[in-house]
Amino acid sequence: MATFTYKALGKNGILDSGEITAADRSEALRVMASRGLQPVKLSEYSVDAGVVDEKKKASATVDKASSSGAPARRDEKGLLKLKRAEVVLFTEELSEMLSAGLQLEPALKSMENREELGSLKNVSSEIRQYVRDGGSFSLALKKTSDSFGPLYCSLAAAGEASGALDTILERQAHYLKTLQELQSKVTLALIYPAFLILAGIGVGIIFVTKLIPQLTDLISSTPGGKIPLGAKILIGASDLFQEWWLVMLLVIIGSALIFKAWKDADANKLTWDRAKLKMPLVGRVIESRFYVQFLETMANLVGNGLPLLRSLELARDATQNLHIRQHMNEVIEMVGDGRSFSRALIHSSIFPPLLIDMLSVGEKTGKIDKSLRRAAERYDAELNKSLARIMELIIH
Repeated sequence: MATFTYKALGKNGILDSGEITAADRSEALRVMASRGLQPVKLSEYSVDAGVVDEKKKASATVDKASSSGAPARRDEKGLLKLKRAEVVLFTEELSEMLSAGLQLEPALKSMENREELGSLKNVSSEIRQYVRDGGSFSLALKKTSDSFGPLYCSLAAAGEASGALDTILERQAHYLKTLQELQSKVTLALIYPAFLILAGIGVGIIFVTKLIPQLTDLISSTPGGKIPLGAKILIGASDLFQEWWLVMLLVIIGSALIFKAWKDADANKLTWDRAKLKMPLVGRVIESRFYVQFLETMANLVGNGLPLLRSLELARDATQNLHIRQHMNEVIEMVGDGRSFSRALIHSSIFPPLLIDMLSVGEKTGKIDKSLRRAAERYDAELNKSLARIMELIIH
């Protein structure tokens, strides 16, 4: 058992404070709800020491107050803009309150009154206004911010219809954190090679422009000194670079701009996405990342009660690679025509046999969501191996 101190709004709207003894935070929130209190702040105290758990409090403050006091960010449509971490935090907080027994509108009111949530106060306030005026939670999400996305809104609608909004939000929070960790892994794996490439270019420039001319002067000043063929080639390259470095730089910049314009053109995006999948090492990472995201998305959607066909459509919309999306369209078309999920994946030719076999077992046993989650865990491990292999090649 632990002791919690709270600040809350009473039935008369007056701010009240006190202490509650409960097993955990969720139970403390349920006790407050039974007393008609709307929590504004809830802090845990240790029963033995009688002091606040500072580490836990500091961690929560860093996570939740990073944007405190900042003005609301809005896009050109006037909708609020949220970072992925803020969406995860909003989902976790709301899920926790709903699981504790609070109704949706009071839960949003409590989040609106929490100063440490910073920019999320605006989101909670606007969503609560829509809900209080009789709108659905999923529609309120769409009207408030595009940061939630169609997947999130569809799950919220399914949760409202099934009466399990708290459970669905909890799963969605886990899913969003999984994607966030996946993106962090890929980004971290690319930082080190990018640093090595830049460092190599810098060392090469210094070597060609400074060291080679000094070496040439040293050899020339030595009686009987003879410059080897390899050194002559380097000297020639050094002279060429020193004379034409500005032209070379402009050519490189021009080529980069032309390439960017080419790959950003709508007519060439499909070709570029197809080419990325064929790149050594990088293509394998892109494929593994797609498998993990696709499987996690499908497991989340199917596990929350969405039909398979609708889940496939949402998973396709979350896929950025146009070449893969083409194959996903084929899968959706075949499933829509009545073919089995595993058979449609076989005909798509982009999914490996092992993945299809794992999903086929789940299809036969009626536990497709569990099979999707197990396959996601397996391919997440494969992605980690691919990233580790790239790091080893770079280091060695």
